[in-house]
Amino acid sequence: DRLLVLMVDIGEASPRQVVAGIKGSYQAADLIGKHVVVVANMKPATLRGVESQGMVLAGSTGETIILVSPERPLPPGSPVK
Repeated sequence: DRLLVLMVDIGEASPRQVVAGIKGSYQAADLIGKHVVVVANMKPATLRGVESQGMVLAGSTGETIILVSPERPLPPGSPVK
């Protein structure tokens, strides 16, 4: 299975659950404290029986997935422009 279930702080009262197909390139422990770009203005979707309330942006080079992250830390919930 390629999916990781992540709890992501996007500046709301509680973290959002996001399911991402990045397990082949990232371990959950490696993502703790990492700043990533999340698309949060979409309807929740169910992936393999787990609700995802957003999407983590990533690019790929063949088999490797690379998360999109800001050059410098931003506060949780900062808009993408």
